[in-house]
Amino acid sequence: MTERLQVGSGPESIRVLKAALVRGLLPDTYVSAGALVHMEAVSGGLPAAADEDSPLPVAASTINPAGLAGLLAEHAYVYRIKTRKDAAGNPEPYEEETTPSREILSSVLAGKTWPGVAPLRGIIGAPVLRRDGTLLQTPGYDKATGFYLASKVALPPVPDEPTPEQVAEARRFLLGRFLRDFPWASAADRANYVALLATPILRHFTRSLTPFALIDATMPSSGKTILTAGPGMLYGQRVMPWAYADEELRKSITAVLAEQVGVVIWDNLAEGTVIDSAVLAQLVTAGVWSDRQLGASRNIATVNDRLWMATGNNLQVGGDMASRTVRVHLDPNMPRPELRDQSGFGIPHLDQWITAPANQLTVLWHLLVLVLDWTRQSAPKAAGLSMRQFTPWAQALGGFLHHHGIDGFLTNAADVRDIDEDETRWRAFLTTWHDRHGDKPLTAADLRRDAEPMHLGSDEHDPWDGQFITTTAGRLPNPLQLGRMLTGQAGRWRGEHVIRAGRHERGNRAVFWVERHQG
Repeated sequence: MTERLQVGSGPESIRVLKAALVRGLLPDTYVSAGALVHMEAVSGGLPAAADEDSPLPVAASTINPAGLAGLLAEHAYVYRIKTRKDAAGNPEPYEEETTPSREILSSVLAGKTWPGVAPLRGIIGAPVLRRDGTLLQTPGYDKATGFYLASKVALPPVPDEPTPEQVAEARRFLLGRFLRDFPWASAADRANYVALLATPILRHFTRSLTPFALIDATMPSSGKTILTAGPGMLYGQRVMPWAYADEELRKSITAVLAEQVGVVIWDNLAEGTVIDSAVLAQLVTAGVWSDRQLGASRNIATVNDRLWMATGNNLQVGGDMASRTVRVHLDPNMPRPELRDQSGFGIPHLDQWITAPANQLTVLWHLLVLVLDWTRQSAPKAAGLSMRQFTPWAQALGGFLHHHGIDGFLTNAADVRDIDEDETRWRAFLTTWHDRHGDKPLTAADLRRDAEPMHLGSDEHDPWDGQFITTTAGRLPNPLQLGRMLTGQAGRWRGEHVIRAGRHERGNRAVFWVERHQG
């Protein structure tokens, strides 16, 4: 039955409408960051390819005056009392349906306090594990978590205690069919991927930050995009071009955090791209992302609850990203991977198969069975694992994988350091420096002069054989730049070598030398 709301003067109308909203006049309406939002189905959605955006089927729209007018017209009978003359000329009251003015609607929505309105923490595209270990799997709003489950696929109920037969079948399907034919470079790459696939389900349960995911290969057409489509199709994905400038990267991150997707993918980076971004390093180690709202002067703060991934061929990492990255590496070891005979594959043409909702349901259901079998055993952790800010994530996912006999998790961490372009450059520089000068203290100017080419007859010879450190532009630094670079690296071990800094015995100049670990 449509609720009747009688309005009158401006103040009276504001009070009546505000009270009606607080007591739940509008269905599927919640409060988020002090603003009322309304859940609504998104029309016009079409099946997406593996490398395309795959949004969730609903969106939480902030209610503005125009939106509130439409919702009131749909869910209430808003009227005011007017008078008119009857046949005898006497005043006669009557009801007139009305739409309150924009000023009144704006005043109703202006406040940030909405007692009694349920808070919305986020929209999720697949079930997640609550902090008490139970599975949120009923579509719609969940009071315990504040999440709204808008499933991308209609999932049949997953039993709280899967049978041994169901667990065995889930392992056979995920490992023996779905992931069987990818050209994993090592067991670590497969284990890391299974961990990433389960991460959105477990993130709320583990209360942990999630590292950056790098999925790369030695050759095109190795299956990278299919791997990102696994979590992307299940949890909602946004595919974006890589921004090579930090400011553009920051803008794209802020924009995508306003969208309701669980996975963000920078797809198909240029071959050999070095991922070395202070903005990205900040993102993956921050539970909340703060930035200036695009097109406005105010700052916004958004919970960072996404899985961030990048794909490409022979990618490298630099700066602080090596310790913040989980790598999944594919190596088909053949010239044309796309020509492989798929007749014997567990799932032929997987790139097309994964786009069908029924198949996405199959993957998700079996993955949830494995998760609930792990939690039934009190969710044992891998206590020996450590990964800086991501240790809670590593220990929880490591325990999950070990429970299901999936070995190799994070054992390719040294491989990530090997593709750390920044680490490689500094390691080579310090090694060559120590070979040439031992632990002799040098000023930055002295060291820079040592890098000047030597002229042997008509030939020019580089005494450092190309190993002297360069600026980000690839040029040799001047003494002032070099001094700043060395000061920033003092005390940081690069392989077996470390830079030490001190003061020159004469004057106030800084000197630097390299020590080698004696072990």
